[in-house]
Amino acid sequence: MRILLIGGTGTISTAISKLLVTQGHELYLLNRGKRTDVLPGGIHLLVADVNNETAVAAKIRDLDFDCVADFIAFTPEQLQRDFRLFRNKTKQFIFISSASVYQKPLSDYRVSEATPLANPYWQYSRDKIACEDYLMKLYREEGFPVTIVRPSYTYDERSVPLGIRGKNGTWQVLKRMMEGKPVIIHGDGTSLWTMTHSSDFAKGFVGLTGNLHALGEAVQITSDETLTWNQIYQCIARALDVPLKAVHFSSEFLGAVGPYDFYGGLLGDKAVSVVFDNAKLKRLVPGFVATKRFDQGIKDTVCYILAHPELQRPDEEFDKWCDRLIDSREKLVNKINKN
Repeated sequence: MRILLIGGTGTISTAISKLLVTQGHELYLLNRGKRTDVLPGGIHLLVADVNNETAVAAKIRDLDFDCVADFIAFTPEQLQRDFRLFRNKTKQFIFISSASVYQKPLSDYRVSEATPLANPYWQYSRDKIACEDYLMKLYREEGFPVTIVRPSYTYDERSVPLGIRGKNGTWQVLKRMMEGKPVIIHGDGTSLWTMTHSSDFAKGFVGLTGNLHALGEAVQITSDETLTWNQIYQCIARALDVPLKAVHFSSEFLGAVGPYDFYGGLLGDKAVSVVFDNAKLKRLVPGFVATKRFDQGIKDTVCYILAHPELQRPDEEFDKWCDRLIDSREKLVNKINKN
C-alpha cells in the first residue's frame, strides 16, 4: 500500500513508520524534516509545514494514497484542512484521537468504544471529541473514508510514562529516584491504568490500515495489562535498581497548586481507573496481542535513556517544586501530630 503519515516521528508514529517499512509498504511522511535521525530507510519524505495548505497541495499534486493518517491534528479546523487536501486522494483517512475522550467520571471502569464521550475537565479531550464528531459527519454525509483511533498512554525507548512530571520531560523524576529523593504520585496510587508500548500500538494500527471493516469505526488500541500507579512507579524504580520513595498528593490538590497545569491531565484522564476492553480491535485485527509487558518495556526504556545523555534534560524548577510540596506536607503532618 502507499501510505502517508502526517507527522511520523513521534512516540507512536515512529514505531508505525518502522513497522510499515519492514512490511514493504510504500511510505510517505509529511513533516518539517527536523527529526529525520529516528526514521528508517526507504521512506519518501515530503518536507512541508502541514499548516501551509498551498505548499502541501503542491507536494501531493501527483500522488494518491491507500491510507493517510494525521498524528498532529487537534482541532476541527485542522481536519477541515485535511479534508480539502485529501478528500479525493485517499481510500482511508485515519485520525489519531485519544482515550481521554471517554466519559469522566466513568460510569463503569471497563472502557470500550461504546463508552460515552464527555470530558468536562480537559479542553484537549473536548477538542478531540469535536474532531471525531466532525469526521463522522463527513463519513455519513460525504462518504469520507474515516477511521478513528484512540490511544491511551503510549511510550517508547525515549520516554518514561509518568503521572507527574515537569516541562522538560521525565528525566528529573528518574534523577530524583537515583538520588534517593522522594517522588510524587497522584492520588493514593491505587487507581488502575494501562501502559502500551509503541511497538504493540503499531501492530494494532498497521492492522487497521487498508482495512475495509475499519471504515466509519472508532477503535481503541491499548495493552491488556492493568497496573496501579504505585506498581508503575515501582517498575521504574526497579529498572533503576533503587528503592521507591513515594509521596502521595490528591489529584485535586495537584491540579490546583500550580505552576504546572495538571488539572486536565489528572482529573480528565490519569486519576480515573480504566480497564480497556480491546475486543473490537481484536475482531478487526485477528491475532492482535500486546506482547511487551510493562516491567520489561520500561527496563528497556530506562537503559536507553541512561545510555543517551541527550535525553537527560535537567529540570531544576520542577525539582525544587517537588521539594517544596513534599517539605510542606511533612511540616504540616508534624505540626498536626504535635497538637
